[in-house]
Amino acid sequence: MNKYTNEELNQALREVSSTISKCEKMQGKFAEGTSQCSLLRNRIKAMVISKLLIESERSQKKQMSSVLGQHTKKGLTESLRPVVSVISKCEKAQVKFDEGSFHHRRLENLIKAMVISKVLIEDQLDLME
Repeated sequence: MNKYTNEELNQALREVSSTISKCEKMQGKFAEGTSQCSLLRNRIKAMVISKLLIESERSQKKQMSSVLGQHTKKGLTESLRPVVSVISKCEKAQVKFDEGSFHHRRLENLIKAMVISKVLIEDQLDLME
């Protein structure tokens, strides 16, 4: 039933966890109430949801009610925007680097992780309907 291999899910989990860590380190750099602060907060929330879904997919648990209980359908829907934004930004940045270069591969890995996150969020939303 899994759409992804364990290796794909493990790589996605590493990327999402790394993104959460980097975003949390940046939180203090933006003043509360600024658009940058709001965007960062929304991105962290989306990455946390993504991490929960990836972990669930790894353990092959399809019912996420206990883990995602605090996240409503609205929250899941709102988490799609930051994930899609990361995909778009990475794709735009990726064309600036030679294929096979460190930066190109790094962005490719992040894109793959975000695509997995997007699919898992959409799947969870479908289960809620």
